[in-house]
Amino acid sequence: MAHAANSQNAPPESFFELNEHGHETGSSTMLGFWIYLMSDCLIFAVLFATYGVLGANYAAGPRPEDIFELPLLAVNTAMLLFSSITYGFAMIAMQARQTKMVLLWLAVTGVFGALFLGIELYEFGVFIGEGASPQRSGFLSAFFTLVGTHGLHVTFGIVWLVTLMVQIQKYGLISANRRRIMCLSMFWHFLDVVWIGVFTFVYLIRMI
Repeated sequence: MAHAANSQNAPPESFFELNEHGHETGSSTMLGFWIYLMSDCLIFAVLFATYGVLGANYAAGPRPEDIFELPLLAVNTAMLLFSSITYGFAMIAMQARQTKMVLLWLAVTGVFGALFLGIELYEFGVFIGEGASPQRSGFLSAFFTLVGTHGLHVTFGIVWLVTLMVQIQKYGLISANRRRIMCLSMFWHFLDVVWIGVFTFVYLIRMI
């Protein structure tokens, strides 16, 4: 009887999804994350504008056509786009409450993201080895800052993804983890959109 009374007095599951004002914590989390993404948009907008101003200042140094390798860039772009697709599969698995498939697709997404970063670091190493370092010209300074900032975001996304996988492995697809998966999904697709802008504005247009 005491056990039954305790069960009747226990708060419903939805109680833990409400804050002290009676609002769902998930809605405030998503709103806060949208605000963060908007601030990130402003950061990248400033970096794109800076590159637009400094991108033609070569200071008698290497030009884009001297250092950029479009085939390698195409492979790198494919890695990030594939990671976006596999993250979509993770979202589908989440909706079906398939924990193992969510973990699998998140792991594949992380691998693609790591390959993207590896190619980018290789590219940076080649440029610096050829004397095309950030301090060489305004073009290179703006290039390394813009592309490097995007790479840092991808690194942060991979760390977040691994942390999320550990939480899912430990607690399953609870509402908090589903909310985190959706937030990371927005962040990851945002990085894809930014990279398409980088690939077009920084690489393709300059090469053409």
